Amino acid sequence: MNTFEELGVIPEIRQAITELGFENPMPVQTEVIPQLLSNRRDIIALAQTGTGKTAAFGIPVIQKTDLTLLSPQTVILCPTRELCLQIAGDLTDFSAFMQDLKILPVYGGSSIESQIRTLKRGVHIIVATPGRLIDLINRRTVSFGHVHTVVLDEADEMLNMGFSESIDEILSSVPDSRSMLLFSATMPKEIEKITRKYMNDPMEVTIGRKNEGAQNVRHLYYMVHARDKYLALKRIVDYYPNIYGIVFCRTRKETQEIADKLLQDGYDADSLHGDLSQVQRDYVMSKYRNHNLQLLIATDVAARGLDVDDVTHIINFGLPDDSEVYTHRSGRTGRAGKTGTSIAIIHVKEKGKIAQIEKMIHKTFEKRTVPKGDLICEKQLFNFVDKVEKVKVDEEEINRLLPSIFRKLEWLGKEDIIKRVVSLEFNRLIEYYRQAEEIVEPEEKSSKGRKEGVRSERPDRNRKNGTLPEKGYARLFINVGKTDRVNPATLMGFVNEHVKGKVPVGRIDLMKNFSFFEVPEEFVPKVTKAFRGMYVDDRKLVVEVSREENESQREKKHFFETFEGTKKKKYKKKKY
Repeated sequence: MNTFEELGVIPEIRQAITELGFENPMPVQTEVIPQLLSNRRDIIALAQTGTGKTAAFGIPVIQKTDLTLLSPQTVILCPTRELCLQIAGDLTDFSAFMQDLKILPVYGGSSIESQIRTLKRGVHIIVATPGRLIDLINRRTVSFGHVHTVVLDEADEMLNMGFSESIDEILSSVPDSRSMLLFSATMPKEIEKITRKYMNDPMEVTIGRKNEGAQNVRHLYYMVHARDKYLALKRIVDYYPNIYGIVFCRTRKETQEIADKLLQDGYDADSLHGDLSQVQRDYVMSKYRNHNLQLLIATDVAARGLDVDDVTHIINFGLPDDSEVYTHRSGRTGRAGKTGTSIAIIHVKEKGKIAQIEKMIHKTFEKRTVPKGDLICEKQLFNFVDKVEKVKVDEEEINRLLPSIFRKLEWLGKEDIIKRVVSLEFNRLIEYYRQAEEIVEPEEKSSKGRKEGVRSERPDRNRKNGTLPEKGYARLFINVGKTDRVNPATLMGFVNEHVKGKVPVGRIDLMKNFSFFEVPEEFVPKVTKAFRGMYVDDRKLVVEVSREENESQREKKHFFETFEGTKKKKYKKKKY
């Protein structure tokens, strides 16, 4: 079937979807719409977001509504307020030429009294989040006696968010004769339980393969040291000048920190996480949907149900523990037939997760090297030139100002003007990358546990125990530890306070009475010299390079030397 008319869609809906730009039905619509229009069969549809699922269930639901019966006939459940509003808006668009159809979005964060008043006036279709609908059921303000269709959209998301009991309560309140439609990107065991309990011989429609990633999405990964993740993120964003993306973080704290750093560094970014109020979330989402933000930094919970078609890139600042969550993240791009890119910024220990995800989504990740500064500047420059070439000129308005501009710039030649315009736009970026150190990619271990391409005579256990520094770094010993109330932050602060200039501090290992920290090899003389002759209380401070001898024995030696053999002096900072 190649047209909506052949699928059995009535003229009123066809007129509306034609004006919306729908030409031919998408695969999930071709499979689902005829089934829903012909009978009340239960259906499980497995498809990624952005594949046309809303129209697949929305068009038949509208067409099957009895407009003369002003009572809820269809209930659509979805995980978030954002998706609830999106679905309600789409159904309103599909029914633009059916003026008597009443659709009510029901969600938390808005006035429940207003929703109750609308229900009393009568509605045909309810689009709801489970929590708010349960509140209305408990208040006995909604009747399900005439419900003939229940839709669970993004069912796996709802179960991940802990709505299992609420879904059970809602489904137990609707007539047994109703049909049920379940739409999901993945098929976890929890969904299989729902299908066995509430669905009768369901028809399964799978677009692609189960749990498969979206077809139009490329999957890339960049491997860096954990300390370089944020710097890598900035380079990746700079490398894609027209990026309109979502950066996923694991925690609320990390989300806010990354968003704050990006803002400080001049990027159009903002955060979306559970600590924000509903008003704040709406404000951020409004900015993002209107393209007033280039980057949305979000947690998985906050971004669930997020429905924006133009997202070009998804960036995983940290891979999720559950591989299925990655499917949902990457499904936010490559929607509505467009292409997209899903990027993971990982460290060595996360390499195994890449293999797990590849197996689940049936796709291979491309490994990329973090772009170098000169390449980023070049790409930004040519993107700017392309914009200059294509910019639309308001001839009437600009001609009025040109004579004064020409007089001001007449002493400059064409090449001089071009150089100045480019420099005005890019001096800051060029200067930043001129001074920035290139990000060193960590060496991966082979299946035998050794670094690929490197032959080492040392036992691998030393590397696992952390006694070998990363390439280009030296491992230093310092005789203060956890008993001195030292943590990584205080140790880094201690180094920065007493060593002139900025010293990059790498890995830190805290022991009971001593610690180890790594600095670039070229900083070793500067660091050890700065701490020479210093005392902490009555103890002489020892900072020196960790040698190859057994560290635990050497550390005992330092412990006794510093506590028994040193002169007791008051803390004194030696000048350097």
